[in-house]
Amino acid sequence: MTGGRELRQEAVPGPLPGDTGWLALPDDELVFRIESLGAHHAHDDDLLAVVRSHRHFFIRQEAAKRIRDAERLKAFAGDRHIGQILARQMRRHADIDYLEQLLRESRYLEVRNAAQVQLRLLKETLGRQP
Repeated sequence: MTGGRELRQEAVPGPLPGDTGWLALPDDELVFRIESLGAHHAHDDDLLAVVRSHRHFFIRQEAAKRIRDAERLKAFAGDRHIGQILARQMRRHADIDYLEQLLRESRYLEVRNAAQVQLRLLKETLGRQP
């Protein structure tokens, strides 16, 4: 995991020249498109493009929340805005080690707090299962 400095970027309002797909949409339309996705969508690739983009952190967070495969967010663990979303999506027994790693290595309090809460909830849930 990285400290996140190299992932920090200036937010860009709206699309940049040359943006394609979802990134070519103005901010309001992009947020609407993201928020209107159903639970079983097939747009993780489009959402990852938004997460990788220079759009405002709120838009990037909303995209991260809708990504169905949390494994794809692990590359962004060093980003304090996306790292929080990643921690909250860890729900399997196999994710306990990863959450513990986030607790040890993240330099962002927000990410560590999210990982700590999710780890506690995950351990409680798994402890109740037969």
